[in-house]
Amino acid sequence: MIESKSRVAIYCRLSEEDRNKQSETDDSNSIQNQKSMLLQYALEHSWEVYNVYSDDDYTGSDRRRPEFNRLLEDAKNRKFDIVLCKTQSRFTRELELVEKYIHGLFPLWGIRFISIVDNADTANKGNKKSRQINGLVNEWYLEDMSENIKSVLTDRRKNGHHIGAFALYGYKKDPDVKGHLLIDEEAAKVVREVFTLFSQGYGKTAIARMLNDRGIPNPTEYKRLQGLRYKQPKGKNNTLWKYFNISDMLVNEMYIGNMVQGKYGSVSYKTKQNKPRPKYQWYRVEGTHEPIIDRELWDRVQAMIAQKAKPFIVGTIGLFARKARCMNCGYTMRSSKNHDKHYLQCSCRHISKDACIGSFISVDKLEKAVVFELNKLSAEYLDRDELEQNVQFNNDLGGQREALETETAAYQKKIAEYKKGIRELYLDKVKGILSELDYLDLSKDFAVQKERLEKLVIDTQKHLDVIERKMLIGDNRPQLIGKYTNLEHLDRETVEKFIDYVLIGKKDPVTKEVLIEIHWNF
Repeated sequence: MIESKSRVAIYCRLSEEDRNKQSETDDSNSIQNQKSMLLQYALEHSWEVYNVYSDDDYTGSDRRRPEFNRLLEDAKNRKFDIVLCKTQSRFTRELELVEKYIHGLFPLWGIRFISIVDNADTANKGNKKSRQINGLVNEWYLEDMSENIKSVLTDRRKNGHHIGAFALYGYKKDPDVKGHLLIDEEAAKVVREVFTLFSQGYGKTAIARMLNDRGIPNPTEYKRLQGLRYKQPKGKNNTLWKYFNISDMLVNEMYIGNMVQGKYGSVSYKTKQNKPRPKYQWYRVEGTHEPIIDRELWDRVQAMIAQKAKPFIVGTIGLFARKARCMNCGYTMRSSKNHDKHYLQCSCRHISKDACIGSFISVDKLEKAVVFELNKLSAEYLDRDELEQNVQFNNDLGGQREALETETAAYQKKIAEYKKGIRELYLDKVKGILSELDYLDLSKDFAVQKERLEKLVIDTQKHLDVIERKMLIGDNRPQLIGKYTNLEHLDRETVEKFIDYVLIGKKDPVTKEVLIEIHWNF
């Protein structure tokens, strides 16, 4: 009986820090070298190459790598027998993924993992510890690298150097001086026109419509047309100027020569997600580049914006703020007022002739519709006695306690892993696998991490004790039940608690009813 050849999937990755691209369409030299090495290795072992998966310009901590995820999907479907990489870190730098796939799912799927340079091979049971140590070292490398990069970027921001991937609309990167901006005259003309029109009394929506009618591309589309590798946001009408484009531009100090950065900060080194930072944490350095807008025009515009600013009225204008969206184009609806009545209308309605059909509804009508549906759900699905037993109270202290308990469990699991790692390192030292020096270095790192996590457990437990005391002080469940059942009116707190978003359609010409689609938070 002739044995079938093993099918091998080759995975290559080029990280952002070591890329050396010849052009935007070509693979890097590093990727080519990896492919050549791995193909040669497969040939020497008489394996059949099923496919080559290649991710260019991605870090080892990025879980959104397209080819990486395609490989995992094909592995799940048993399309090959072996995953072959140059090093384990090319596959992933996260210990969590090492355990999940290399030591967990791959064996279940009958897949062998091999990395050539660091000699990782799941067919060799004896080197599992070294693979785990590699995973830990890579994890520490990611964290240290993240902190080092953050420190360097912070220093550059404080010194007024531009560090963004793309220059602000109206500017371009100086090819001769890193971190310096030059005026892009084509876009700067549009910026000057926007400030001038607003100073002459034109509204932000009217300015957006004027630019769209003349076919002037918005900032994101302009970057794409300039050949920059800028990803367009998904959705309809993403090439049009909108209210927020104008609004953001009019208050951006970059246009008077001040470098303002750090408005957003990363959530974690393991994700590319960012969140807004408070204004006092921004990095602001004056006079770092040539201004597009002179100070007199800037001051006049800021005074007009301050004068036109309307107060946030809870329960009227602000009741459905950021919650109501147009069913046709998907954009957030804006509030307006006419004869003392408040309305919501599509933000794209007036920016271009063909931008949107224009959804429109009064706040009162939308509030009544939401109250009716919420009370209907309450009557149909909620048993008042059961609700009274289970409703969260004292500002969701129960949820806070559960989150802290989950954190504590995660910390304790990691502590157990470090303890196990220290024991296994000691056994390897006794067996002569590790030298005394290597054992001391590795065990010291493990001990430091274990001590850090043990302190976190103590701090979290203190926080849990505080929450437990608060929960014993009082139970306001009956008040909450009365607040959220048999409603007559809404307040902002209720809207935030129960509604994810609401889609508003066009009024039916026959029934005169506006189509409303409510998406709940539960």
